[in-house]
Amino acid sequence: MTKLFVNRLTVIDCSFLDGMRGMVGESWQVDLELEGSLDEQGMVLDFGDIKKQVKNLIDDTFDHKLLVPADYQGLQVDKHDESTEIKFSLSDGGSIEHRSPNDAIRFIDSQAVTIESLTPEIIAALEPHLPDNVNSVQLRLWPEHCEDAYYHYSHGLKHHEGNCQRIAHGHRSRIVIYRNGSRDPALERSWAEQWKDIYIGTKEDVVDQSNDYLTFSYTSIQGEFLLKMPAKRCYLVDTDSTVENLAAHIAEVLKQLHPGEDIKIYAYEGVDKGAIG
Repeated sequence: MTKLFVNRLTVIDCSFLDGMRGMVGESWQVDLELEGSLDEQGMVLDFGDIKKQVKNLIDDTFDHKLLVPADYQGLQVDKHDESTEIKFSLSDGGSIEHRSPNDAIRFIDSQAVTIESLTPEIIAALEPHLPDNVNSVQLRLWPEHCEDAYYHYSHGLKHHEGNCQRIAHGHRSRIVIYRNGSRDPALERSWAEQWKDIYIGTKEDVVDQSNDYLTFSYTSIQGEFLLKMPAKRCYLVDTDSTVENLAAHIAEVLKQLHPGEDIKIYAYEGVDKGAIG
C-alpha cells in the first residue's frame, strides 16, 4: 500500500454551538492522507482530483455552516421540509435560537463539537465518494498557530451571493494593530478580548430587542434566516460585517480614542486573508 498526503487542502470556516462559550466562530485547516493501491496511472489518486473533488466535498458539507452537536442535552430541533429550527440552551441559563434553510446547518453526532468529534464525521462523508483503490483516509484538523492576538467571531452577510449569506458562520481571526508605525500588542489583546466568541450583527438586521436578547433576521438568495442571541454575546455595527468594514470600524473606533495618531489595522478573516483599515 502507498500513502499520499496533501497539507492544508482547505480551511473550514464555520461556527459551532457550545454550552459554555455560546456560538463560536472557528477556522480549521485540513491535512489529508489517503492510503491505497496504485491505479493504472500509478497513483493512489490524482492530486488534481483531490484538490477539486475531495476539497469541494469537504467545503460543501462542512464549510460556512453552523455545526450543532446532535447529542447535546439542551438541544431542541424542529425540522421542516426546507428549513430547520433549533433552540440551544446555555450553561448560564440563556439560549440561542436559529432558523435557516436546511443546508446551512450540519448536525454532528456528539455531545460537543470538537476536532475529535468532527474528524470522523468528515472521513465518513468522504469515504463513499473515493475510488475503490483507496483503502483508508486520515485527516488532521488544526487551528492556525497564533502568537498574535486573535478572536473567534460569527456573522452573516445577507448580500453575499455565496455561502457567506448564512446568518451563522464564522472564523478564528488574528488582529494586528499599528499605532504611529509600531505594533501595539496591548491594543490587539484588548480588541481580541472584546470580540472573544462574539456574534457581529448589522444594526438594520435587528428585528427585536427585548429581555436581554437580540433577534436578527433577513432574507437572502438561499432563503429566510433568523438568529436570536443573548445581547451580551453580540456586537453591533452600522454596516454589513464584511472584513473590509470590520477593519475600517476598528480603525475608526481607535482613531476616536486616540485622536491625531496614525492607526493601521490588519483584520483577518480566518487564515491568511483579511483587510487593512
